[in-house]
Amino acid sequence: MRLDRTASDVLVKKILIVEDEPTLLATLRYNLEREGYAVATAADGEAALTVARSERPQLIVLDVMLPKLDGFEVCRILRRETAVPIIMLTAKTDEVDKVVGLELGADDYVTKPFSMRELLARVRALLRRAERSPQAENESITTGDLTVDVTKRLVSRAGRALALKPKEYELLAFLARNRGRAFTRDQLLNQVWGYDFAGDSRTVDVHVRWLREKIEDEPSKPTRLITVRGTGYRFDG
Repeated sequence: MRLDRTASDVLVKKILIVEDEPTLLATLRYNLEREGYAVATAADGEAALTVARSERPQLIVLDVMLPKLDGFEVCRILRRETAVPIIMLTAKTDEVDKVVGLELGADDYVTKPFSMRELLARVRALLRRAERSPQAENESITTGDLTVDVTKRLVSRAGRALALKPKEYELLAFLARNRGRAFTRDQLLNQVWGYDFAGDSRTVDVHVRWLREKIEDEPSKPTRLITVRGTGYRFDG
């Protein structure tokens, strides 16, 4: 089952909040509705999957610590069905937990306690990113045995399709379109993740590391995704 958007979904953007703490759930709902969003809610992981499939939200705010199924497992399952933006809420400050969420396909994470202003800014940024129309062009970028088919959103190496997460693909496609040009981590956050404010540069580093494992012959000695000391990254081909 895929959670595809329909024409009726785009008039009022719908957000699903998955949170088992009643006070926080009510606070999130109040603030999002005040911003003009339609809001659906779920208080455990199993309910989150049911509501996501029936309501087809444009964005999901997903707590990590949930009854029945935790947020990581919910994210894993949803990523097999939809590319809807997911912001994970976590009370854990361990970097490993954040990396796990990103690896499973989450688009962003917010550590509790957080400011409502920051969360709303991240929601708006991800929604803007999601609604940008893809370029209607037949574009394919090939370097050596690596091909990025922008039209089909497909990356292949030596004729074999690579399984890339949504943000991995978007990062690679952006850098490949701008071959030879170096970008700072903040510029990549703005262009790929859609942030209008300084994001966590580790997000970029993590995705670059994952991409290198898939497109480089020797990830520790990259020839395509190059680190530019004092700047950030560039794509060579």
